[in-house]
Amino acid sequence: MGRRLRKRELLEEIRRERAALDDTLALLTPRQMTQPGVTRGGWSVKDVLAHLVAWQELNLGWYEAGLRGEKPAMPAPGYTLRDLPRLNQMLYRRHRRRSLRAIRTDYIAYHGRMVALIQRLSDSELVTLGHFNWTGPSWTLSDYLRASTAAHYLWARRRIHRWWRALRKKPPVR
Repeated sequence: MGRRLRKRELLEEIRRERAALDDTLALLTPRQMTQPGVTRGGWSVKDVLAHLVAWQELNLGWYEAGLRGEKPAMPAPGYTLRDLPRLNQMLYRRHRRRSLRAIRTDYIAYHGRMVALIQRLSDSELVTLGHFNWTGPSWTLSDYLRASTAAHYLWARRRIHRWWRALRKKPPVR
């Protein structure tokens, strides 16, 4: 998993990666954001943003279930870690008909919820293995939060930027 990040470092990495992703998004028109082809599966930028939101929603659900003393179904009910491609496809189907405006609203809201959660937690809660039963023996809460924010923002930015560069190289359709 790499170096465990304490609150200040985690928040800074999230801020940096989110700003870089937002800078990339600013290059695009709303029409471009709904064009398919950003991923091999044909997702649009809107679909990639919905994917980020869906994983943050899952992560917040795991945390909240843990607070209630429950063991959350991870990564989701009916799915195992081996099923991640199938889970991601299900999440894509769930969100693909939603509007760009709705997805962008959630993109802002869920990011805010993730940051607010991290700000409420102590360094010990974030980086101590086993502090939360549901995180398992090898990942800390910081690892989970980082995966669904900073690391996912980096993944999305690279995918979108690569697609955008290829799009700009194509000759205009006449």
